[in-house]
Amino acid sequence: MKRRSPVAAIVVAAICAACAKEGPATYQGYVEGEFVHVATGAGGRLEHLFVQRGQTVDADAPLFQLEARQEAAAVHQAEETAAAARAQLADLKTGRRPPEIDVIRAQRDQAVITEQQSAAQLERDTAQFDAGGIARAQVDESRTRHDVDAARVRELTGQLVVAEQSARPEQIRAQTSQIAAADAVRDQTRSRLDDRRLTAKQPGLIVDTLFREGEWVPPGAPVVRMLPPTNLKIRFFVPQPSLTLFPVGTKLAVQCDGCSAPVEATVSYVATEPEFTPPIIYSNDTRAKLVFMIEGRPSGDGARLLRPGQPVTVTRQ
Repeated sequence: MKRRSPVAAIVVAAICAACAKEGPATYQGYVEGEFVHVATGAGGRLEHLFVQRGQTVDADAPLFQLEARQEAAAVHQAEETAAAARAQLADLKTGRRPPEIDVIRAQRDQAVITEQQSAAQLERDTAQFDAGGIARAQVDESRTRHDVDAARVRELTGQLVVAEQSARPEQIRAQTSQIAAADAVRDQTRSRLDDRRLTAKQPGLIVDTLFREGEWVPPGAPVVRMLPPTNLKIRFFVPQPSLTLFPVGTKLAVQCDGCSAPVEATVSYVATEPEFTPPIIYSNDTRAKLVFMIEGRPSGDGARLLRPGQPVTVTRQ
């Protein structure tokens, strides 16, 4: 048996080592999109469709509006009810109107003058009774009249104090609760009105519109399907020996047809199981046939150039 020379053995080992280090520098993959189906829980006739297929919109851009006459009327009614409740609370806190207070004050002043007159008459009758000029019955009558006039003064004085004060605390608390209830109804009606007109929560591409103006939209049915740039992802497959080179967070360079420069991306997910398992017994020679799916999220303005289904070439940075 012919023995191999040490030099030949070293050369063969070096070649094998180089072959082991060599691997695919690029990986084939494709673009996938996670579409956003914009719908509302309310149903109704589609009154306005503000976008069309293929259009790119910014955040807060109007998308569509359902007919909302009844909802708008309900909002107006709820706002008027809340305003009336607040006006009633302000009235309870301010007491009675100034003209009403002036009437009570005038009555009180008149009663004071009458009480002063009856007091003077009682003083004169008492003096005459002491001198023996009049009977005791006349003095008693003057005293009774004075007591009535004094009681009238006290009554009107109390009415004036009550008129100048606000309502009882219990009434104010009850009216405050009425305002809170009116505000809740107003917010509910506004929310229902807002559900009739939807805007884009983030910028993106309008992939499709599923209804036309004038058509009836069932509750929960999507009207617009859009694709925000942040919902794009790159999927590619890596052989099992190279799997450890692509942990989550690895920077990628994605090249596509028509891309003037590579699009930056970051590995966001690594499959825990092989995408395809051949019916063989695993060995050192067959492990490389196992491939794992890896997903990456593109970033930067270059992500707008990517479209779902588009083939790409991925390189590890």
